[in-house]
Formats: sequence, structure tokens, C-alpha cells
Amino acid sequence: MNDFQQGLSNIQLPVMHHVRQEFPTPEVGDVAAAVHAALAAPEITAALKPGQRVALAVGSRGIAGLAVILQALVAAVRERGCSVVIVPTMGSHGGATPDGQLGVLETYGVTEASMGVPIISTMATTVVGALRFDEAGSRYLADPLGDLPVPVASDVLACDVVIPVARIKPHTGFRGEVESGICKMLCVGLGKHAGCSRYHREGYHRFAALMPAAASVVLATGKIPFALAVVENAAEHTARIEAVPAARILAREPELLTEARSLMARLLLPAIDVLVVERLGKDISGAGMDPNITGRGENGDLAGFNGPTIRRIVVLNLSEGTHGNACGIGLADLITERCFQAIDRRVTYTNIMTSGSLDAGKFPVALPDEDSAIRAALSCMPGVDSATATVVRIRDTLHLQDIAVSANLLPFVQQHPAMRAVGPFRGFPAH
Repeated sequence: MNDFQQGLSNIQLPVMHHVRQEFPTPEVGDVAAAVHAALAAPEITAALKPGQRVALAVGSRGIAGLAVILQALVAAVRERGCSVVIVPTMGSHGGATPDGQLGVLETYGVTEASMGVPIISTMATTVVGALRFDEAGSRYLADPLGDLPVPVASDVLACDVVIPVARIKPHTGFRGEVESGICKMLCVGLGKHAGCSRYHREGYHRFAALMPAAASVVLATGKIPFALAVVENAAEHTARIEAVPAARILAREPELLTEARSLMARLLLPAIDVLVVERLGKDISGAGMDPNITGRGENGDLAGFNGPTIRRIVVLNLSEGTHGNACGIGLADLITERCFQAIDRRVTYTNIMTSGSLDAGKFPVALPDEDSAIRAALSCMPGVDSATATVVRIRDTLHLQDIAVSANLLPFVQQHPAMRAVGPFRGFPAH
């Protein structure tokens, strides 16, 4: 043991306590039935004609019960006399390769065998229009001669209609009337790597204007009869499934975003010295760790963040579902050697270079093991006594109902109406 390791071993780790955070959790009881009910609306049913070839556009986000939702959607579309294919629509995720994107879907239980339909995965795109930025109005305008092309996956254009399946959620890098959801899937997802990389060159500061403008160009193709929107609650269960007609997407999505934001879990504590995150991954958040929870965005502090001040973040490992993609790892201060070894740099760099968020791909200091990483975080806070530092541990930024806190936070927990001390921390419940 060297002097550095010896010094860390002298820092005592706090005793941790299991705490339950309570959030409103409206929930769809029967997800498959909700999908069938959504497609039974007269306006939606009329949009599908017998004999049509229908593409289901499916992204890389870890939507709760995605396989069940898609199986029900496949069945409902087939009941209307249509044939179905699934097309991965996830920008540069999966290493921006056809096989990589198939692998991402397989992680969620979406395969040709489980769905009973073909899955067509290529990276080919066709430009369907263009935009130009109007500096005076700070907006994007459709213009065939514009310098911003709007590409769409050629595989979906070869079908009669396309149904995007999108979870509505606050985005990790920008604020707008629409953020992560239908509009973003229509342009960034359906745009494959070509569209994703080009849009990100515009910068997150323009995404609030860009997403609805680019989505409007895609909607103008007439290929999108409706989208299937999913909203989740704080427990990562389905709170709403709704088929949104194409003509209402731009008006309805902001309303769904407001609902999704109100249902998000968060850390209810006022300040945290060290936040320990057990796993980071693209299946958890587009930024690996959701800035809406940590306050740390890919381009600095998240604007408008009103959560706890967090001084140090330690990440222990990558999630299995991220397939080595460590995008967002740069938002941590320390990681473990196990986490570092799990990183697939090719996949990570593809995502980082596409998004242009280089800071999100910088590697933090890697320590040999979990205890060393936490001790190092406790030792690297000038002006804070490691013996009295507040420590919080979470599974990831998506699962926040069960957390662990150091003993010195228990008085706050006991006074909070939405927090309940459960007992000594012995690991998180199986999920």
C-alpha cells in the first residue's frame, strides 16, 4: 500500500441508512390494453388502411415495458390489415452501426423473435427538406435552399406510414416547449447518424427552436399519421399512453412534457457533499446521469436547476444496458477501476463526437475500488471535514424512490413529509 492509499484508508466511511422518497405515481394498470385503447380512437383508426406497410420507429431510451408496448402496438396495427416492420431510430447510439443499434433494441427485449416482425436496421437516410436560421427572429424556417438539411431514415420512407414510439421527458441539455420526446425522435432519431450529428452542430442553445422546426419538415412528408407517446412516473412505470395525431403533435407535446416534469423523481435533500451513483448509462439518461437530478449538464451547470447542491459525484460502474457507452462520465469527479475498464471508447467517442459535448467524455480520476473512490471524494473538498460530510447513495438517476443517506442527514429526513427512514442500508431492492 502506497502513501496515497494509506492516507485514504484513514478516512472513515459513514454509516448509511436506507431512506424511501415518496412521489405521486399515477400508473396505467394494463399497458397492452392502454395501447389498444389509444389506437381505437376514431381519428387514429382512420389513419391506418388495410394493406399498408407500417414502420414502428423505436429509439434507444429505456422505456418501461417497451417490449410489451411494442407487442401490443404490432397486434393493434395488424388488426387493421397492415403489415409491420420495426426500424431503430436512435441517431448515433449503438456506435452508429446497424448491428450496434440492433443490440440496443435486444437489450430491451425487442427482437424479431419476440415481436414477430422484421427489424430493419441500416444507417441510410434521404433528405426530405431543409431549414435556415433566421437571425432576426431567432427561429428556423423551412427553406428548400436552406443550409440545414433534414434527413430521414430511408427504411421508414420506403414504408407507407411511420409510427414513432416516444417517451416524453425533460431533456438533459436544453429547455424548450418540447424537449425529449416525439419531435426529437422525428428529427434526431429518424435522422440516424447523419441527422443527429448535423443537428448537434447547431448547439444545444438552438435546440428549443430547432426541434419543432425540423419535426415540422418531417411531418410535412405525410408519412407520420400519429405518434404513440409514453409518460412515466417517478417509479419508472407507465403513467400515460396516448396516440397523438400528427396535426396535434406540436401542440400536445408541450402539455405532455409539463405532465412528465411534474411526475419526475428528484433528490429531496437540500445539499449533498458526496453523491455516490452505482451505475451510469445511456439506458438511464441521454447524459448517462440525468442533469435534471444532479444539476450537472454536458455544457456546464443546468439552467434553472433547483435541486440540491452537489459537491462531488462518484460513479461506481456502467449499466449493463449501456453497452460500454460512457457518454456523461465526464460529469463525475471520480470513478472506480471497474467502471473505467467497462468503457468502450469507440462507442463512447462516436456518441461524444456526434453530440459535440467533449466534456461529457473526459475520464475522471479512477480509484482501485468503491471504498477508495468514496474516501477520495471525502478527502477532496476543501473546507469540509470528511467526518461530518453528507453522503447520499443512489442506484442511478432514474431510480430515486430508494436512496441511502449518511446518519447526519437523518434529522432532515425525519422532518420531511415525503421521506421515510427504513433502516440500515443493505443494498437497494431488486428492480
